[in-house]
Amino acid sequence: MSAARLATSVLASALARRAEAEGGFAAFLAKGDANAGALLVILLEKGGNPRIFERILQSEGRYAWRESAQKAAANAEELDKFLARRRENDPDLWVLELDIPFSERFAAEMNALD
Repeated sequence: MSAARLATSVLASALARRAEAEGGFAAFLAKGDANAGALLVILLEKGGNPRIFERILQSEGRYAWRESAQKAAANAEELDKFLARRRENDPDLWVLELDIPFSERFAAEMNALD
């Protein structure tokens, strides 16, 4: 029997609250299916150095965060195009932008919330 999956809306809200509690800012750029939508997180530090992370189902049935689309994160125009393509292919995709101090540490700790 598989473990219950945390609803996407709950996880996204938890990430936003945690970022804000650490002095950061959270913005929902897109909301998808509240229960089963995929989640993409854009991490920034002081408005720069964006990194894109996706929540991926692993072969053993657990979720983990993986950095992706490094080229798309390189500039705002590429990022906008990437997000538009992803939302076109998956209208249930959630996109959460977090501008947070110590984004590297935050990224490493995101798996603990799932």
